[in-house]
Amino acid sequence: MVNLLTSLTHLEQSIGPLLTTLGSWSYILLFAVIFLETGMVVFPFLPGESLIFLASTMAATHSDALSIQILVPVFFVAAVIGDTVNFEIGRHLIRLPWLQRHLPQDKQVKAQHFFTKYGAKAVMFGRFVPLVRTFVPLSAGASKMPQASFALWNLIGVGIWVSVGCSLGYFFGSIDFVQEHLSLCFLGIMVVALVPAMLAAVVKTIRQRTVSQ
Repeated sequence: MVNLLTSLTHLEQSIGPLLTTLGSWSYILLFAVIFLETGMVVFPFLPGESLIFLASTMAATHSDALSIQILVPVFFVAAVIGDTVNFEIGRHLIRLPWLQRHLPQDKQVKAQHFFTKYGAKAVMFGRFVPLVRTFVPLSAGASKMPQASFALWNLIGVGIWVSVGCSLGYFFGSIDFVQEHLSLCFLGIMVVALVPAMLAAVVKTIRQRTVSQ
């Protein structure tokens, strides 16, 4: 535990050697996380945007270990393949009892409403809505959306999502203050990223208690 805290507060010294040790595995691990978040509907909680932003920041601060030119296509391909798998699950497997038991019904309902409201464009817009975005391809598949239409809007949405995330992260990592205080900046980003999930959990708990009373 002490070693973990030390590493988190001294990222400037620890992240470089770690990335160098991982080598090409860094890209494989990043690909896997984005694919799981977008493709496997039981992993909607994985930090997609945060991961893209932080990895791009590290590409700016440790360009010898991570290349932004490689990160962009890695994230793009992972998200496109993941969304396509998600779409096919919705198209062919959505009625499986096991899947229904493990899918959060409230997220499915929100995604379906989102898809109904925006139609095919929901595939693009949904990419920018945390948690819901995992279920939009699922809803598109379950609604028998034409595959060509889904592929087009998905490519556009993923392209914008990855481009914006990588650009912002890389620009952020190019700032002198960030390079000199990487630990502080990363911890701040982690806290900000966790706040929405924590607030959602609190609101859900309050609503459940209100209903039970």
